Amino acid sequence: MAKLKLTSALCRALDCETGLKKEVFRCTEQTGFGIEVRSSGRKTYWFYYTNPAGKAAQIKIGGYDDITFEAAKRRAKELRSQTVLGGDPAAEKAERKAIPTYGDIALQHMAHNATYQKTPHNTDRIIRCHLLPRWGKLRLNEITSQSIALWLAEKRKGLAPATVEKIRVTMNRSFELAAEWNIPGASPNPVRTVKRIRFNNRRDKYLTADEAKRLLAECDASLCKQLGSIVRLLLLTGARKMELLRAKWSDVDLERRAWYIPETKTGVPRHVPLSSAAVAVIEGLRRWDGCPWLIPNPETREPYTDLKRPWDTARDKAGLSDLRIHDLRHSAASFLVNSGVDLYAVGKILGHADHQSTMRYAHLANDTLMSAVEAGAAKMQLA
Repeated sequence: MAKLKLTSALCRALDCETGLKKEVFRCTEQTGFGIEVRSSGRKTYWFYYTNPAGKAAQIKIGGYDDITFEAAKRRAKELRSQTVLGGDPAAEKAERKAIPTYGDIALQHMAHNATYQKTPHNTDRIIRCHLLPRWGKLRLNEITSQSIALWLAEKRKGLAPATVEKIRVTMNRSFELAAEWNIPGASPNPVRTVKRIRFNNRRDKYLTADEAKRLLAECDASLCKQLGSIVRLLLLTGARKMELLRAKWSDVDLERRAWYIPETKTGVPRHVPLSSAAVAVIEGLRRWDGCPWLIPNPETREPYTDLKRPWDTARDKAGLSDLRIHDLRHSAASFLVNSGVDLYAVGKILGHADHQSTMRYAHLANDTLMSAVEAGAAKMQLA
């Protein structure tokens, strides 16, 4: 290693000594500043220093053809100031390079979801369709709260509020997991300070008896031979779609007229009482040897994964194009309440974790009570 007063002209003229792969020339004027010359003719500006641990270290400033001599020398002076104050530029650069991209974290997030979520594909779809295209190539420390807020505001122009909120929650979860795993760049979490836009996503759609008959008639005529039985049992039990699609014959006790659901949304298993009508539907179901599922796809003998096409066709033909499968659960509750069943019993049948979920049907109970008092008043004929 030679020590010289480096100048722009000298750096241009420097060559590597014959027989050496590279040679380093250190500047006597600017401490730590140097240039590396290789036998190939390639030249690179470097800054050499002693790190806080007392070990020799170096950090690349730039290629000779990429940066001017004056700019390289100024940068060496800045790096010298950092090291005098106890900094370690090379270590800091290594830390920055160690920060993964959001795409790296997203893959780990999806793998983590698969270990415990019942339907991880829902979250995977949010990540793949929305988050990865926008943030996948950025390092975690390059993602800011402001950029996220602006992006979500654009998303609200074309997506439902609930979908945008799901995107925000999913991205926030990615950063939370990264922080739990002590991944560099995950803290502070930029999503945490993005304000949640409040919205009312509640939809109250209840079938009338006539609408239910029309719907069932179209379901019975569907090319999906099991659709009629599925819709009937959803209306008669108030169960969630996946609870029914994953039901097994071993879970059903026709003698006691009870259906045991081991895995529920709330995480608490429950027993659903079966009416005579529900029992009749189940007794009419076909059973296949070696198939444990209550209502499987006849072609695969496995649970249905998607009912969207047959469901959309049947509901549209019934003139109920805005009806969702989950509305069958609300309709089941509506029929129960309007038959005089109290809200506590309705909540138990539906498997609600708290009474607040059941209170959405309170106005139906009030309508039933109002009809009762009107009938009583009419009977008294006091007016």
